[in-house]
Amino acid sequence: MVYRRWKPMQMQAATESVAVAPTAPVPRPAKPRARMMRQYDLVERVRSYNPNTNEDLLNRAYVYAMKAHGSQTRASGDPYFSHPLEVAAILTDLKLDDATIVAALLHDTIEDTEATRAEIDQIFGPEIGALVEGLTKLKRLELVSREAKQAENLRKLLLAIADDVRVLLVKLADRLHNMRTLDFVPTESRRRIAEETLDIYAPLAGRMGMQEMREELEDLSFRTLDPEAYSVVMQRLDALAERNRNLIGEIEDQLSNNLRHRGLGARVYGRRKKPFSIWTKMERKSVGFEQLSDIFGFRLVVSDIEACYRALGIVHTTWPVVPGRFKDYISTPKQNDYRSIHTTVIGPGNQRVELQIRTEAMDQIAERGIAAHVFYKEGVGSPTEFLKRESNAFAWLRHTIGILSESANPEEFLEHTKLELFHDQVFCFTPKGKLIALPRHANVIDFAYAVHTDVGNSAVGCKINGKFAPLSSELQNGDEVEVLTSEAQSAPPSAWETLAVTGKARAAIRRATRTAVRDQYVGLGRRIVERLFERAKIEYADDKLKGALPRLARTSIEDVMAAVGRGEIKASHVARAMYPDYKEERIARYGAKKGLAAKLKEKSSEAPRSPVAIPIRGINSDLPVKFAPNGGAVPGDRIVGIVTPGEGITIYPIQAPALKDFEEEPERWLDVRWDIEDSAPQRFPARIKVENVNEPGALAQIATVIAEHDGNIDNISMQRRSPDFTETTIDLEVYDLKHLSAILAQLRAKAVVARVERVNG
Repeated sequence: MVYRRWKPMQMQAATESVAVAPTAPVPRPAKPRARMMRQYDLVERVRSYNPNTNEDLLNRAYVYAMKAHGSQTRASGDPYFSHPLEVAAILTDLKLDDATIVAALLHDTIEDTEATRAEIDQIFGPEIGALVEGLTKLKRLELVSREAKQAENLRKLLLAIADDVRVLLVKLADRLHNMRTLDFVPTESRRRIAEETLDIYAPLAGRMGMQEMREELEDLSFRTLDPEAYSVVMQRLDALAERNRNLIGEIEDQLSNNLRHRGLGARVYGRRKKPFSIWTKMERKSVGFEQLSDIFGFRLVVSDIEACYRALGIVHTTWPVVPGRFKDYISTPKQNDYRSIHTTVIGPGNQRVELQIRTEAMDQIAERGIAAHVFYKEGVGSPTEFLKRESNAFAWLRHTIGILSESANPEEFLEHTKLELFHDQVFCFTPKGKLIALPRHANVIDFAYAVHTDVGNSAVGCKINGKFAPLSSELQNGDEVEVLTSEAQSAPPSAWETLAVTGKARAAIRRATRTAVRDQYVGLGRRIVERLFERAKIEYADDKLKGALPRLARTSIEDVMAAVGRGEIKASHVARAMYPDYKEERIARYGAKKGLAAKLKEKSSEAPRSPVAIPIRGINSDLPVKFAPNGGAVPGDRIVGIVTPGEGITIYPIQAPALKDFEEEPERWLDVRWDIEDSAPQRFPARIKVENVNEPGALAQIATVIAEHDGNIDNISMQRRSPDFTETTIDLEVYDLKHLSAILAQLRAKAVVARVERVNG
């Protein structure tokens, strides 16, 4: 997440009528050291919501952790044991089961003490041992960058979560207590921890529906990263709350009375937004504090879903509704299981009043997310299996982990995780009515991959609400999207990766691109090998190559062919692995004394090339092909292929001077030929050099000739050779040599052109 400071005008708008906060961080008063929670305190906290708690287990974990940490202290000077105790206390507030509380007490023992996983398994059981292991950091892993280390830690955490979601709950509680005590950490580490919290842990808590924890993590990070802005927003909030104290009570009373008079009981309470939420909204909308109209919100908590809609009707018939501010998350819940009705009305005093209407169960899930699901009751099974059945948030998390774990490197994994965590949602539909939830700003490419990976890979067009639209079109709530596919497209264009928003789409595009490139190298390698065997008049068979795989240090035929195509293995090595008596006769093929290019030029007037030559169909073929960088090649040219390891084949005209650079590497030369279909003409790259008179309109005349003859200009560079003449180098695309020759002839006929010639790379 990019964290920005306000511009001076924004800060001025936010601080009108309020004393400006000092530029230095506001010193926080020292708090008296709190008494550490005792064993009986912990047991009583758990017993308050779980009468059947295992007191002996809690007591044993308390004593074990206290002895394990011994005399260790924190940066604050407090005993280190106070930290796992506070983490356990946070989790008792969430009403979690005994195993989670014990894991919280033990979560740093493997990492920071002499305790081992085997010992914890023996004393507390494998369930708790697995939870503690899932929370152990990668201290011994040496990685290149801090981002890579952060990503690997996150990857291990998410994979542990996939097995048991309670790992996440302990980790979030651990991070929350660390953020509460961040003042004692050195300044540089403090910023890094706050940024990581804002980037990963706060959004992760939000995605799990744990709104209270998310807001506290965000505000603690905000206070650390920009104490000046935090102080300003807090002063404005306090001043506004003081000024509107009576109005808030009046709105609560009116809402309660109106509902009660209509026979509907409800718990009504006002709640102001948190500083970080206000700050981000001001930045996003580029407005000052005074322009925000929804700093205070009100919640109507009723008995059941039917009462939610009755309350909505009462509110809407009592006060005018603000258009466009109604959202029904009961009929269409968010992916984090959040359910509520949102609406905004013009209430008492002509104030905008933002309302959220929900049941008690919805209110619990809105604040505590997946932690609101009761894990300690009998008959629910394991927490993971229970959440698979009951929680959309956990289903999203497991789905995301499955996608992101395929990322090629740690930084890519971290980038995609952040993308998945941060985005809000839009809801779209398939033509059959299936609901697809996507991040805000997602487009049809993301939609296609959300339906199925094969749909995304083969997508060629779309209809949005019945009208044709580009695949890059941004989707809006309620759009019906039909994706048009073609069997001819097996892999998407690699450029789609920059257009896609979701991690799933990006990962799938990258994976399909890698597979397509590998398939190209496999195809190229197979053709090179087969043609070598044809020339050598020896038999090739896959079964025979299978027996030779150990000698080539490869596990499959495809691996061998891909390595040949990439230039990592020579085709002659494959032949020698299959036929140990094979001897390469590469010099005799072209002659030992003359250069290869010279020999091929001599052969250019002879009969057509041998059928063993590899056919070249253009850059969109099934082979990894590119053309000479300084001049290209076009159908009609006599051509030769040069294999570059890891890059595929580069096609050169036989007259290209650059071929002299490869005279000493005959094993890189490939016999190739054009194989162009007349029914599907393609353009190919060529370069020309024009010496033209330096007068107004000269370039326009040259460009007009090329355009009139259906040439496409790709690039132009100009250099003044003398006061009267300019040398213009033009990269263009033509269909073949005949097409290029016609353009050159027409250019020579122009009075402004002194000389024109083709450039061969």
